[in-house]
Amino acid sequence: MLIALDAMGGDHAPEEPCKAAIQACRQDPDLSVALAGDSERIKPIIETAEPSIRSRLSIVHTDEVITGSDSPSLSIRRKKKSSLVVCFNMVRSHEADGIVSAGNTGAIAAGAVLLLGRIPGIDRPGLGAVLPVLNRCTLLMDVGGTVRCKPVNLLQFAQMGSIYMKLFRNVENPSVRLLSNGEEATKGDEVISAARALIEQTKLNFQGYAEGKDIPNGISDVVVCDGFTGNVVIKFGEGLGELIQSQLKEEYKHHMLPKIGCFFMLPAMKRIMGRFDWERYGGSPVLGVCGSVVKVHGRSSANAIANAITSGANFIRRNGVERIQNEIAKGAEGNDD
Repeated sequence: MLIALDAMGGDHAPEEPCKAAIQACRQDPDLSVALAGDSERIKPIIETAEPSIRSRLSIVHTDEVITGSDSPSLSIRRKKKSSLVVCFNMVRSHEADGIVSAGNTGAIAAGAVLLLGRIPGIDRPGLGAVLPVLNRCTLLMDVGGTVRCKPVNLLQFAQMGSIYMKLFRNVENPSVRLLSNGEEATKGDEVISAARALIEQTKLNFQGYAEGKDIPNGISDVVVCDGFTGNVVIKFGEGLGELIQSQLKEEYKHHMLPKIGCFFMLPAMKRIMGRFDWERYGGSPVLGVCGSVVKVHGRSSANAIANAITSGANFIRRNGVERIQNEIAKGAEGNDD
């Protein structure tokens, strides 16, 4: 299996993507990775790998990079020699089986639609983020793929999210909730209310609305929202986590009692931090397109990108696109009785 890796995407490219490719190939003996990007910068890094790993790493030289400030759709159309577009074209031509990138989120979503196409029956793709919350994983969808949504988009996010959690997270009957500004059925704007009416007509395990405060407590297997709201939610969560960590470090540095307490609490703190480590969860799948596409956080380390490569490979091995397409087509999670 060959994964096309955007080696120039992300804040720490190409170093972290290259290290991730080496790590992923060490973990999976049946995996090969094609790194798209500046060959002069990529080659010295992957040459450090042992021969058995190096033989499964290839370089596809590219001259352009899509940056975070580029217009998503325009950059896909105009920067045809960029590392991201080259990766998409490799998947479209069946040279590669899937793509992983830590680059521009909008460009990844646009490229997935423009170059790979949507699954029949899907109006807009959704970018799902697997969140490590209390006692379970929650798929928050969408987190940036489709910023402005119609009710039908939210319905399809709910359908695809439920299918993904059932097939790839082994949740037997995934619970689904809509993110709103209150739990009461009267809450929500026109789009949310209309989406609720559509979802209630399906066979989904729909349990009503979720508020923002409910997400960390693991209220549902799937929480559905538009891409703008979802992106704000995850960015707020990241910032809050960083703030708490920095404040704990400050207390530890400047006061003796926290140092003593930390000594006894360290094992428990490590277990808790490990439980909520987002890097373990393999990036964010772009669902609803004709190909395996995984988006990784822009500042991801090699470990996070390697897990995303592995996650994408597993999605391909389990025929993720075909299974979602079949479920959508037969209406197994929809309203066909």
